[in-house]
Amino acid sequence: MSQFDRTVGSDSDSGENPDPSVEAESESELDPVAETESRLLPADVFSTLGNETRVDILRSLLELDADESPVSFTELFEAVDIEDSANFNYHLQQLTDHFIARTDDGYEFRYPGRKVVSSIFSGTFTERAKLGFFPVEGSCYDCDGSLQGWYVDDTLTIGCTDCGAIQVSYPFPTGGLDDRSTEELLQAFHHYVRHHYCLAADGVCPECTGAVETDLVRDPDADDQQVAVEHVCQRCGYRLQSTVGLTLLDNADVLVFHSERGVDLNAEPFWNFDWCVSDARTTIVEEDPLRVRLTLPCDGDELQVLLDETGSVLETAVVEHLPQ
Repeated sequence: MSQFDRTVGSDSDSGENPDPSVEAESESELDPVAETESRLLPADVFSTLGNETRVDILRSLLELDADESPVSFTELFEAVDIEDSANFNYHLQQLTDHFIARTDDGYEFRYPGRKVVSSIFSGTFTERAKLGFFPVEGSCYDCDGSLQGWYVDDTLTIGCTDCGAIQVSYPFPTGGLDDRSTEELLQAFHHYVRHHYCLAADGVCPECTGAVETDLVRDPDADDQQVAVEHVCQRCGYRLQSTVGLTLLDNADVLVFHSERGVDLNAEPFWNFDWCVSDARTTIVEEDPLRVRLTLPCDGDELQVLLDETGSVLETAVVEHLPQ
């Protein structure tokens, strides 16, 4: 159903200089441009973090609640297993400015440092887990068979036990398995995947918060789809591809239509709706420019949603089916 691709290589960093013959009007008339205070190359990031003492410093900041208030040099030194204060200070300085901020009151996380700590100590980078087959409520969009889930290679998959059709397969951090029943795991997975796709549909990269461009794709890689939505971050190259329906989970008209009929799309697992995991209710209306219509059934009524080539909703219409 979905593809997950972290390929980097957007056109936004082409490095081409603007035409020197074109004069800027004035700085006051131009949009403000964000400046990067400092930047580490990917290789430098791994080199910086590839040291046990530096990882211990990050771990100690976490344990000393650096999120709540700055930690003093003395507190941090005493918490890290190292005897030489000069050596400790050297490693601390390697983390300062990019991963850690130094304030008048001590040291605290910067966002990249907090992100690294979350990744390392939640198991994203350090653990591998497997979870065997377990039953999942709902039925297959293709044959109405029973569903099962499994977790292998950092990816949670839900598929049909009868025909083998995959409802959803998406990377999920191993920390999400800790202290959760399979029911709780599925709810967390639903919110995690839904959040990623809703962010991307809103133009925000789930990975780096950069700007995302969205387009409808004809004849995508998925064998069972005629059309898909593709999100590509213009900053880091993060790429997501899914059914068209999955991007509608945060649409106001879609939410209200289902809510008025007793269905909460925020809570109901999205793989229980065939329009989220397949092309079953997607119709191509025009080829050039590409236009598609989705028909979403609920409680005897239908919501028809028309989208353009960028995945933007052009119009919606409710079709009520009165009892005969």
